[in-house]
Amino acid sequence: MRDILNDPEVPRTKEDWITRLKNLGFMTDGIDDKPVCTIAGLVLFGIKPRQRLGQAGIRLIFFDSLNKRYQAKLDKILDAPLVGRFRVEKAGKELIDSGLIEKCLELIEPFITKEPNEIDDNFRRPKERFYPFEAVRELLINALAHRDWTRFVDVEIFGYKDRLEIISPGALPNSMTVEKMLAGQRSYRNSIIMDVLRDYGYVDARGMGIRSKVIPALNANKIKYDFEPAEDYFKSTLIKNI
Repeated sequence: MRDILNDPEVPRTKEDWITRLKNLGFMTDGIDDKPVCTIAGLVLFGIKPRQRLGQAGIRLIFFDSLNKRYQAKLDKILDAPLVGRFRVEKAGKELIDSGLIEKCLELIEPFITKEPNEIDDNFRRPKERFYPFEAVRELLINALAHRDWTRFVDVEIFGYKDRLEIISPGALPNSMTVEKMLAGQRSYRNSIIMDVLRDYGYVDARGMGIRSKVIPALNANKIKYDFEPAEDYFKSTLIKNI
């Protein structure tokens, strides 16, 4: 509240904190009116939210093949708060503890990039990205922000030799369609989560990341893509430019 929202009146007592967090949608009354976390409060700020909410993580599976096999190069479930912890000073904002988004992007980096065998004129080995970083980051954030929390499965990321798949549980919210999404129409399933991600700078104020970030980045790198809506999931597929 102090560092991210610049709130001049941070609560001082436990009772004041509970009242404030209830009003913000991060807590609510549970059994016998005992205050508990809401889903938004838990997934945004819980230390290990998956221990209390089994679907709060990300499942990462990467194969060295075109299809699923028994053995994977990476098979891991991430459990962390959605947002990172930052130190805010006059010089700016510094990440001091990675959240779920940062941990995921860091872990999949070796599987979506390739280093050349030779160094360049500056004695560096510039990485070749199979998919533009901005597009992958935005699709990951969208999968987490807009997922259906009533479905008891994690957000899943599958990597294959020729493609990357990001699967978000739940159908598109409300009357949203792929065509409307590409046109820039906005429809939020989890407004509290979206507001916090916007406060932290993970998403821009316009909420048009697909149209303004993902598509331009993919087109600029000549990456083919597909968005597949279904009754119980939404899958984004990026085809590697081999």
